[in-house]
Formats: sequence, C-alpha cells, structure tokens
Amino acid sequence: MDYKNLIVEIDDNILYVTINRPSKLNALNKDTIAELHEAFADAKEDEETKVIILTGSGEKAFVAGADISEFSDFSPEEGKQLAADGQAKLFDYVANFPKPVIAAINGFALGGGLELAMSAHFRIASDNAKMGLPEVSLGVIPGYGGTQRLPQLVGKGRAMEMIMTAGMIDANQALRYNLVNHVTAQDELIEFAESMAAKILKNSSVAISAAIRAINANYEAGVNGFETEIEEFGRCFGTEDFEEGTSAFLNKRKANFPGK
Repeated sequence: MDYKNLIVEIDDNILYVTINRPSKLNALNKDTIAELHEAFADAKEDEETKVIILTGSGEKAFVAGADISEFSDFSPEEGKQLAADGQAKLFDYVANFPKPVIAAINGFALGGGLELAMSAHFRIASDNAKMGLPEVSLGVIPGYGGTQRLPQLVGKGRAMEMIMTAGMIDANQALRYNLVNHVTAQDELIEFAESMAAKILKNSSVAISAAIRAINANYEAGVNGFETEIEEFGRCFGTEDFEEGTSAFLNKRKANFPGK
C-alpha cells in the first residue's frame, strides 16, 4: 500500500514503520492515525513480519503531538468520539498487538506522540529525546490512554506531576522513571533497536504473542492475569514451537522455530 504520511519497509523479518510528516514534527492527524492502523493491520497478517520498529522521520521528533487544528472546535461529544476512535484504531491496537512493537524515540515525543510510544511494548530513546503530556496547558487531558499508561510505567505520583505541570523530561530522566528501557546516541538509535529485535527473533513468536497477552491481562479491569497466564502457558504445550524448543534444548542444538 502507498502511504502519504508513513514510510513502511521490511528487512529480515523487521518491519520499520516511520511516521513521515517532518514539516509538522510528525504530528498525528486523522489520516496518519488511519494509515498507522492500516500498516499494523497488514503487519498482523504478514507472516514475514516478526518485529516492528516504530519511529519518526528526521532528527527532531518521534511525534510532537496531535494536530490540534483538527479538533480545536469540537463539541464534548465529538471530543469523546475522537478519543474512543483513536484508542480503538491505534493506541489500544498497538498495545495489544500480537507481535513485538519497539518504539524508537528520536527527539520530541509529546502528547499523542508519547501516548503512541507508551502503547508500544517497550521504548528506546535517543539522548536528545524530550517527553511529556502537555495537554492540560491546552485545557484538555490526555485522551489516547496517557492517564492510564503513564502511571503504569512511572507510578502515580510522577504521572500526576508530569500531567499537572505539562512539563517535559529528558531521556535520562525518562530512563530513571522507567518510561524508557534504554537510552542511546541518536545515530545509534535504530541500530540499537535492531539489536533488540535480533534477540527477540531468536525466540518463539508463538510464545511471545502468548506472553504479550498474559502481561497485558494484568492491566485489564476485571481480568485475573494469573488465570490468563495459566491458560496461555497450557496452550503453548500444543504448539509446534514448544515441540521444537524442547527438542532443541534436550538435544543441545539451536532451535529453529516454525512460528506455529
């Protein structure tokens, strides 16, 4: 598919999804959200895609926020629908994606940009990255999962402070807050993300999908994550990957997982 606002490329089972609106600091608008959904939906069905690296074009921004001009005159009902649609199409979709999603944060990740990065399964930041949720400075709150995912990652008190002050933190502070897993030099960001993807690719994609579901279950209201873990653990025993993994271990050889 041809995209207006994305660059989508695949190499060695890694799908690179790059948000490409440099003149707008890669800000999210309706079209970009729709294209991201389409790219992820295609990746879900593509057997060649095993890991996704999500980043922004240029050196200034991952995603500098949402395109405010699109919703500055919305009514309360339209605002509610905007958040619901965005979460369903993109943010929750990425968070529950069955294949690993690594956010490579280059530069600014603000508002919807940080919310998108937090939807990924984990985050790597360049040393020039700046992160924050400045929505209250516009008279609104984060609407794409920010009030939920930020406390999960950094704790309630720090999330309250970040959201109430509308301030930014740098990459090293984000690392101390556990908002990102690693910080690298900007020119090494994608290479580092690729090294993490390479480690993931050595393992069972079926088991990784099961682990994503089990981990996410812990954060779903009314769901017992331990029960989900038990179910997913048992289901793994019926897979070809389990048969291959245990056989390789017992025979002291490297596993060659079929992904089934």
